[in-house]
Amino acid sequence: MSGILAWLFPPEPSAAQVRAEVWNLGVRHHGDALAGAIQELEAGGLASSQSQLLRACVRQLGGGQ
Repeated sequence: MSGILAWLFPPEPSAAQVRAEVWNLGVRHHGDALAGAIQELEAGGLASSQSQLLRACVRQLGGGQ
């Protein structure tokens, strides 16, 4: 049963994972991590864990307000 719950409600990415992904987004998108995260989310085709990580990055960068 816990496997199903973990699949339905995966744990939030850690603060360290979010910081690392923000850094990587900045590199991939020439310093504009927020726009890059939004662009990657809109492009789709991501694994659910990657989508969740990008959404956490958007929240961290202030785009989720």
